[in-house]
Amino acid sequence: MIKADLTGKCALVTGGASGIGLATVTMLAQMGAKVALNHLVDDPAGPARVAELCAQRLDVIAAPGNISHPGEAEAMVTTAIATLGGLDILVNNAGTSGTRDKIPPEDLDKMTEEFWQLLLNTNLIGAFRCAHAAAGALKDRKGAIVNMASIAGVGQQGSSIAYAASKSALVSLTRSLARGLAPEVRVNAVAPGQTKTPWTEDWPEERKQWARDMAVLKRRSDPEDIAEAVLYLCAGAGMVTGHVLVVDGGMTL
Repeated sequence: MIKADLTGKCALVTGGASGIGLATVTMLAQMGAKVALNHLVDDPAGPARVAELCAQRLDVIAAPGNISHPGEAEAMVTTAIATLGGLDILVNNAGTSGTRDKIPPEDLDKMTEEFWQLLLNTNLIGAFRCAHAAAGALKDRKGAIVNMASIAGVGQQGSSIAYAASKSALVSLTRSLARGLAPEVRVNAVAPGQTKTPWTEDWPEERKQWARDMAVLKRRSDPEDIAEAVLYLCAGAGMVTGHVLVVDGGMTL
């Protein structure tokens, strides 16, 4: 695993209570950063994970709030920045597929207005809300944003038409924000392939095996594999901005 000295740095990770988000919170804190772990207000896993990490003597605070809700997202970011005392790193990890089962692209009837709004508000607009609210603080510290995209946003089908479209749009947002917040703030994205998370652990074994077979490295990603890519883009990569780093073990080759 790569390492970095993030002593004195402050980070906010959305959707940080499990999976890739929790691995990212943990890794950034282990490198010395003070990290705000965003979670849904009514999710008991958020405070529990914060308590566990603090028990390991890591500097982690809770940042409850739903980034899919206008106003609530901005308030969460503003409060987190005030509590942290500034912001160097924003990881827009919170996202949803809206379904545990794949929706075939020909099944247009399942692409309801409500389904579209859920995915777009969380995966795309939520990331923009957080970036917008954090922009001033990040500029002050010459910080970095990492958005959590997906291989569904760079050509793969993904779980549904709406999911792939939301992640493709997030890739576009990443590049636009890289222009808009330059030169003070770097903005990049990570595009994971299938990853071992609480969301995917109860998927059918054949779906998991398909991912292993597709990957030239013949395994699915661990959350720490994705977190390490986030760490690289946050702590190093000083001349990298507007980039999408695919981390899929070669699934898309």
